[in-house]
Amino acid sequence: MDNYSKMENLNILTNKKKSVNETMNLFQHKIKFKKIIKRFFKNEFFKSQLNYFNFKRSYIMNSKIFSLLIIFLSLFSGVDNAQVQLNGAGATFPYVIYSKWFDLYKQETGIQINYQAIGSGAGIRQVIEGTVDFGASDGPMSNKQLKEAKRKRGTEILHIPTVLGGVVLSYNLPVLKKTLKLDGKTVGDIFLGKITMWNDKRIENLNPGLNLPNEPILVAHRSDGSGTSFIFTHYLSDVSKQWAKKVGFGTSVNWPVGLGGKGNEGVAGLIKQTEGSIGYVELAYAVQNKLSYAKLKNKAGYFVEANFNTVSDAAAGAAKNMPKDLRAMITNAAGKNSYPISGFTWLLIYKNMHNKQKAVALVRFLRWAMEKGEAYAEGLYYSPLPKSVVKLCEEKINSITYNGHKLNVK
Repeated sequence: MDNYSKMENLNILTNKKKSVNETMNLFQHKIKFKKIIKRFFKNEFFKSQLNYFNFKRSYIMNSKIFSLLIIFLSLFSGVDNAQVQLNGAGATFPYVIYSKWFDLYKQETGIQINYQAIGSGAGIRQVIEGTVDFGASDGPMSNKQLKEAKRKRGTEILHIPTVLGGVVLSYNLPVLKKTLKLDGKTVGDIFLGKITMWNDKRIENLNPGLNLPNEPILVAHRSDGSGTSFIFTHYLSDVSKQWAKKVGFGTSVNWPVGLGGKGNEGVAGLIKQTEGSIGYVELAYAVQNKLSYAKLKNKAGYFVEANFNTVSDAAAGAAKNMPKDLRAMITNAAGKNSYPISGFTWLLIYKNMHNKQKAVALVRFLRWAMEKGEAYAEGLYYSPLPKSVVKLCEEKINSITYNGHKLNVK
């Protein structure tokens, strides 16, 4: 090959590098693969040079130009197949099972689901502001919050129940040899600051023969917006008129007494470290931290312990009369074996999504959770959804759309 031809080929390679750089910039701006290829081959310089030199197949296969083509073709071939990531935030109550689900689902599908357990209140706020793909809460969004979300996001928010759980009254009293028993009014008075000593007559009357210490009661509660707080304060509002009048219920309330801890783990930590303390946490956190927790007197007058069966019994009645939006509360439920501080936990889902890949990925995960995920509930101290509720959830999942169009997800 003469020097002129070598120079010409060098010029071609130089211009090809420019074309590749241009294509790479397009990739950074998420231009689809087919559009990039189409633009590249419409490059007039490229076409003219191919025509001018009339490359033979054997030459192309050995040229640096072809190597460059292969490199960027391999880069772009995975654009449409790249694994989508889903980002969620909210409740700490279901974090134990959600972390299990997300890990298992990634192993099965390769889909990464990132979840921040920052509390139900913060999760609801992020859903309203549109900074996450989904939220999570143990307390349903209020009508006011739903209206705000629709105004800002332009779509309804679906409540998809995932599992049921119990909120327990954990305490740190090493001297007790038997399980403490409490009723709703007594719990309300403790958290109102009206009962301040462990050997108060009202507690002694519920625990005959139990040697209660003459020590002050130290109350622990959540410091952040919390669905666990929503369930607990909803229960107190139902069993204590004074609590309902003075404090009420919600993800955040003005606590009359006590110290605050962030998340279920924060409250569990306070109880574990502070002798004489009492606080409310989700059952799984009490078990994980080896905390004692009280038997509670239910609406039927029986003292029951939080477990798979008693939480499921609390949900039995609600399952038959679920509202259309699935925002059901089951605190202080009727039934001999019903645990009184039980509740659903929900994933908060945009009914209409604008990213098709994420919409499809989320629908597939939700179906997996209903079909396979529920089986892991009991082993992690949650209760699975009743089958009738699962069916209702599946109907909601099938209503999720992409830009107003129905998703045909297999």
